[in-house]
Amino acid sequence: MASELIFDIDSVDLEAQQMSRADISRYLPHRGPIFMLDRLIWMDDECDNAVGIHNVPQEAWWHDGHIPGMPLMPGVLMVEAGAQLASLMYYKRSAQTCFAGFTRIEDVRFRGQVTPGDDLLLLCQGIKYNPKRFITKIQGVVNGEIVFDGNITGMVFPKMGEVQRTPLEDGLMSGAGS
Repeated sequence: MASELIFDIDSVDLEAQQMSRADISRYLPHRGPIFMLDRLIWMDDECDNAVGIHNVPQEAWWHDGHIPGMPLMPGVLMVEAGAQLASLMYYKRSAQTCFAGFTRIEDVRFRGQVTPGDDLLLLCQGIKYNPKRFITKIQGVVNGEIVFDGNITGMVFPKMGEVQRTPLEDGLMSGAGS
């Protein structure tokens, strides 16, 4: 697995905001504390590469229970945050309104810790795309260090029908980042 970033982000302004939480909520059906993508920093025009961020709240809902006295963000939530960025890339590229969920997680390695107050930078790179299925590489980075990486496969679930996506109001949700 990668020991370096999956693509060069030196030219990406990491303070930029291409989409806010409210903008993202128009694409992703997630709500409540599981809505983890706080900001889209950058996505290329082809929707092949993207950088997003999850601002880990000081009092995240898992804070007290996942290693009391030394709260660590669960790895499954790190992967979920990356999967949400992968899904956003898919929705932007395909203009689908059906539900796209992830069906496979492969070669995931956890390389570091994510703790309350961290900014989890998410990188996603498309490997394969068609209107029914996508495969991406994802990475999480905290303070310049890769904390996890792996591959996510997703697909459209047409029998679920169209998912309702009501825009969020920024700051309305408990634990929401800015």
